[in-house]
Amino acid sequence: MIQAIGDRVRGLRRLALSFGRQSSGATAVEFGLIAAPFFFLIMAIIETAMVFWASQMLESGVEQAGRQIRTGQVQAQGMDAAGFRSLLCDRIGVLFDCDGRLAIDVRRVDNFSSVDFSRPPIDDEGNFSGPFGFNPGVGSETVTVRVFYRWPLFFNFVQLTEADFQGNQRLLAATTAFRNEPFQ
Repeated sequence: MIQAIGDRVRGLRRLALSFGRQSSGATAVEFGLIAAPFFFLIMAIIETAMVFWASQMLESGVEQAGRQIRTGQVQAQGMDAAGFRSLLCDRIGVLFDCDGRLAIDVRRVDNFSSVDFSRPPIDDEGNFSGPFGFNPGVGSETVTVRVFYRWPLFFNFVQLTEADFQGNQRLLAATTAFRNEPFQ
């Protein structure tokens, strides 16, 4: 009886060793184990890079469009909010869809210290809540240009992304504050 148990143990041991030496499917199994985390990591890196790139493009576009206000070109043309929106969208249109995802606030302020950036203009449901205005001021006045964009996120696995509000969207914001040149 002890002999039979010993033979079984040795048989199981030989089976385990021969199974351990088999390598015909090892590569496929190893790839299967690391493929999902690898592709998740790659997609997360691409998504993060896109958000940073879009944020940089928005900052650049706001700076360029704000310069048109600072130098008095917007005021000289009698541009309104829709015209300024078009001017901004011409600069950021490669990545951005200038529909309801974009909110623009241009306002004259008394001085730089009176600017309030305490909270983004978004309500509890994730919609833009104003007031948004368009007042580019006149020569030598202080102006702020704030632009907000709801950037769509595509890879939202297990809610681990950087979504700010519903619909898998991230709020991108760009602001510039300046004193208008003394134009007339």
